[in-house]
Amino acid sequence: MSKSEFSSMILTHQDFLRQLALKLTKSHDDSDDLIQETLFKALKNRDKFQEGTNIKGWLYTIMKNTFINAYRKRKNQNTFVDETENKYFLNMRESEKSVSTDSIVDHKYIMQQINSVDKTYLETFMMYYNGYKYEEISEILGIPLGTVKSRIFLARRKMMDKLKDYR
Repeated sequence: MSKSEFSSMILTHQDFLRQLALKLTKSHDDSDDLIQETLFKALKNRDKFQEGTNIKGWLYTIMKNTFINAYRKRKNQNTFVDETENKYFLNMRESEKSVSTDSIVDHKYIMQQINSVDKTYLETFMMYYNGYKYEEISEILGIPLGTVKSRIFLARRKMMDKLKDYR
C-alpha cells in the first residue's frame, strides 16, 4: 500500500478520532494536539500496519496509548497550572496586594492540629494527599482497600473537627 493510499485511509476516520479525542481530553485544543500526535505516529509506523487489520481499532489503540502516556508524564511532573484570571501580583505595591490569611502563625497552628491526628490515619491521608491512588496505598501499606478508604475518611473528619473553630 502506498503512502498516499495509507494517508487517505487514515483521514477517512478523522471524525471518529475527533470524537474520541474530545471524549478523552475534554478540551478542543488538547484534542487537536492528540489527533495530530496520533496521525503522526500512525504515519511514522505505517510499515507496522498489516493490510486487512481493522484500521479504526489500530488508530484507536494509538490514540489511547498516546493519551495515557501523556497523562502519566504530566502526573509525574507534578506540574502546577495557574488558572487565575491574569492577576499579576509580581510588580504590585504592598498596599494593593490582598491580605493573605495564611500567615506563619496560622500555618503553625494548622500543622499542629493536623499532626495531632493519630499517625495511622495521618500516614494514609498524607499518601492520598501526595497523589497516591487508593489501590497504591493499599499495596504499599499492605492493608485492605476498605481500610484505606475508611482511614482517609476518618482523617478528614478528625482534621475538620480539630479545625472547626478555625474556619
